[in-house]
Amino acid sequence: MAKITKIETLTNSKYSKIIWVKIYDESGEYGIGETSWGPETVETHILTDIAPQIIGENPLNIEKLWVDICKLGITVRPNGAEVRALSAIDIALWDLAGKLTNQPLYQMLGGLFREKIKIYNTCAGYSYGVNRPGTYRNIPGSIDYKPESQYEDQHAFMTDAGKLAESLLSEEVTAMKIWPFDQFAGKTNGEFISSEDIDKGLEPFQKIRDAVGRKMDIMVELHSMWNLPSAKRIAKALEPIEPLWYEDPIPMDNLDALADYKRSTRIPVTASETLTLRWSFRELFEKRAVDICMFDICWVGGISEAKKISTMAEAYQLPIAPHDCVGPITFLSAIHMSLNAPNAMIQETVRAYNNTWYRDIIETMPKIESGFVYPPKGIGIGTIFTEKFMESKDTIIKTV
Repeated sequence: MAKITKIETLTNSKYSKIIWVKIYDESGEYGIGETSWGPETVETHILTDIAPQIIGENPLNIEKLWVDICKLGITVRPNGAEVRALSAIDIALWDLAGKLTNQPLYQMLGGLFREKIKIYNTCAGYSYGVNRPGTYRNIPGSIDYKPESQYEDQHAFMTDAGKLAESLLSEEVTAMKIWPFDQFAGKTNGEFISSEDIDKGLEPFQKIRDAVGRKMDIMVELHSMWNLPSAKRIAKALEPIEPLWYEDPIPMDNLDALADYKRSTRIPVTASETLTLRWSFRELFEKRAVDICMFDICWVGGISEAKKISTMAEAYQLPIAPHDCVGPITFLSAIHMSLNAPNAMIQETVRAYNNTWYRDIIETMPKIESGFVYPPKGIGIGTIFTEKFMESKDTIIKTV
């Protein structure tokens, strides 16, 4: 019987919001996982609380280990850093299980439902959400603007969204996500948006329609920044543009309010990367508060939980659209899920990441071609860390 013998955490100052984990068995094989935000707190929970609980256990008993970690002596379901830590550990366990049984992750999940899945491009800059200060949502992103670089997409959607849409179509990517209304939320803490700011926020969407018409599907990211009346005003103003969806329009702490929002618009509503564990999503579905289920595997509870939520969404006739604006391990995990789940609709990608720093961290990226992503090759998740990343002076490894 295989046994877990060692757990490592990895951090790197170039990617200061991300933490990685490696779980080893007695053969020396290991699986890798990832999560982000509050890496110091996540690391402490992994090394101090989780590692003693699972070292010596069989890594193939993923379901039991998930439940044991989720409980960890508390009487309420965890949230925040505890769930992010659980997510990273769960991803690493699935990767290790794939390596020990010589199977790709999608096969362990039940096999390929499809040979490829449509992607969309989240129009982020190179270090958006990865290594920016807390003001990273300030746009157009002058903190790390790289005008000489090919994929400075966040600046592009604020300055020439039509040209950006044409660039994406040249790569046969026919869906894009932008968030021009974020820049106005700070004025009022999201409590009010003026008519003038609504008009300014509409400009990028109109430029896309003027440049490429309806060849491009447009997703509207609202980042849970607005109260209910303001979010409704934005939704009403955008309806003539016919976006594909409105994402996280209000904070996800009142699902009755979200259901109210959904009833107020004919555009589909997507939620939410900010929710964790199946019980939150059950309430989301029961209240008919969403049209499209989005989760982030490295925040929701890992691959184990994402699979359960996907199946539950299917029972409500809802599609899933896995999130990735985090890191390369999360991206690969989401692709396996999207290729396996019958109700997967589309997969998020960030071309600014895929073509740059993701490649600095992992050895193998999936094939992305003609607006589709294909199954990762190899066993487990399908990659390992690069020597460059592992040997970098900036990479700090801690071991239990």
